[in-house]
Amino acid sequence: MIMRVIFLTVISMLFFSFLKEGDKIEIGEKVNFNNKKYKNIDSKFISLESLIDKNGLIVVFSCNTCPFVVGNDNFPGWEKQYNDLHKEAKEAGLGFVLVNSNEGKRAGDDSFKEMKNHAKKLNYTMPYLVDENSWLADFLHAKTTPHVFVFNTLDELIYSGTIDNTWDTKRENDIFHLKKIISSVKTNTEITEKPTEPKGCSIKRIKVN
Repeated sequence: MIMRVIFLTVISMLFFSFLKEGDKIEIGEKVNFNNKKYKNIDSKFISLESLIDKNGLIVVFSCNTCPFVVGNDNFPGWEKQYNDLHKEAKEAGLGFVLVNSNEGKRAGDDSFKEMKNHAKKLNYTMPYLVDENSWLADFLHAKTTPHVFVFNTLDELIYSGTIDNTWDTKRENDIFHLKKIISSVKTNTEITEKPTEPKGCSIKRIKVN
């Protein structure tokens, strides 16, 4: 047990050593997921590499309680789009995965048990992974739930940001950023959608001293 704690601490320090305040993954930047495995709600451990489809992978940082995910009186919540987005992604040859990095709420609303219950309630069709100690969120500099990252088959980032702008009550028109990316990948056309600022609740990290 002691050796496991030491190992986890060392690995965590290595991840944090690459991070600087304000850093982010740039469009076109290649990432290395290091074949790290994460626990899925079916209790199996899987890597992001195993989820990459013929045209890439969509990673969505999510949770069980954020109003931007589950909805409120003024917004239906993005999680209601997840299954449809997964279906569209699959048709475009893109893998799709949800990741829960809310380590600060792991003993409560974002526990593994509650993740399983939430996925069952919403009939999630995609994997929903536990990001222990928010490692992946830190590695990709994810900010919010949700925060979307889209990678091609070379593990290069092709989009990051929000799903769409429907949260904005002052919007002049609807802009479905992620759907546009998926469509461009499916039709093998140039991706013109620019990165957007993610909108949602902050990821609940635990600081490592």
